[in-house]
Amino acid sequence: MDAILNPHGATLQERASRVAAIAAKHADDVDRQARFPREAVDAMISERLLSIQIPASLGGEGATTTQLADLCTIIAQACAASAMVFAMHHIKLSSLVMHGTESPWHQGFMRAIAADQLLIASATTEGGIGGNLRNSICAIELDGETCRLQKDATVISYGRYADAILITSRAHADAASTDQVMTVFLKDQYTLELTQGWDTLGMRGTCSEGYIFKGEAPAEQIFPKPFAEIAAQSMLASSHLLWGGVWYGIAVDAVVRAQAFVRAAARKTPGQTPPGALHLAEASNLLQLVRSAVTAGLSRYEAALANPDQLSSMGFAAAMNNVKIAVSQTVPKIIDHAMQITGILGYKNGTPFSLGRHLRDAQSAQLMISNDRILANTSNMLLIHKIETGLLG
Repeated sequence: MDAILNPHGATLQERASRVAAIAAKHADDVDRQARFPREAVDAMISERLLSIQIPASLGGEGATTTQLADLCTIIAQACAASAMVFAMHHIKLSSLVMHGTESPWHQGFMRAIAADQLLIASATTEGGIGGNLRNSICAIELDGETCRLQKDATVISYGRYADAILITSRAHADAASTDQVMTVFLKDQYTLELTQGWDTLGMRGTCSEGYIFKGEAPAEQIFPKPFAEIAAQSMLASSHLLWGGVWYGIAVDAVVRAQAFVRAAARKTPGQTPPGALHLAEASNLLQLVRSAVTAGLSRYEAALANPDQLSSMGFAAAMNNVKIAVSQTVPKIIDHAMQITGILGYKNGTPFSLGRHLRDAQSAQLMISNDRILANTSNMLLIHKIETGLLG
């Protein structure tokens, strides 16, 4: 990976590692209290990591999706919720970077994000359709140069703490449910009425509460391109790949803790193979499979960026779906192996080998855009698309 230096001469990895060090200090409290990881996000702001994906011409650093995924992994090894906030912010930013550069308003918004390190949230889910982001019930209302929107958003992660929300809706009152647009609303342009809390098994610090969203803004804040294009060409890949970086980071930290446990046991019984060593080998094997899946997906995405037709193809969509399925199904297995190694010390909270938070956070992976929904979409595509039979394409 090419290093990107900030004005102080630190690489992206060094900056993310400083964020991770702060996130680690507060991770257990963030999880216990189900509170926003304020300290970690403030560190991201201090390190100017919220704008690194924005092109340099608009005040950012032009970081690639591969670089972003690597930073997700670094932060997730300390606090998965903090890493997920970082990932979700950059997933939305990918839509701006790829689909907002031709719009003067959206260009200005990216400059503002870079200047002020604004945090961006997403509102794509809706009461009545669940997590099917490619359908909307609500519709944007156009009144001259003004647009208005009300939406029953069942999940807006860290919505109370965001500086802006990118929200989907039908393009107009008579539009089909799949004829959608995405609109940027700034914090002073909307209200949020809490409808659902966030007392969950894992990923508690993402504060993914439900709200009635009511917004009014200039109509120029609507993305000029349809959401179908945005979803296919930026959101699909960036979601699965950046989430994959987060989930890989959770698994890495679990295996590192398990390895430390096995090494400690080996020092106590020289010449004998510790009981957990075989589980460690199996966990390492699965960890490599996850890493390979994510890095292969990243390579395919970066190669496809020059070809919009490829980004919108069935083969590409199926490949990105397969990354998500493979990673989300494998990471919990890795953590289970780590738990078998660490035993009661991994099961207990407050030990150097504790894995409860890792295990609970990893359970979210198969639910964030349900694996069943993704498999159903992929199966439909495979009725038409030819299976890839070669290693080199």
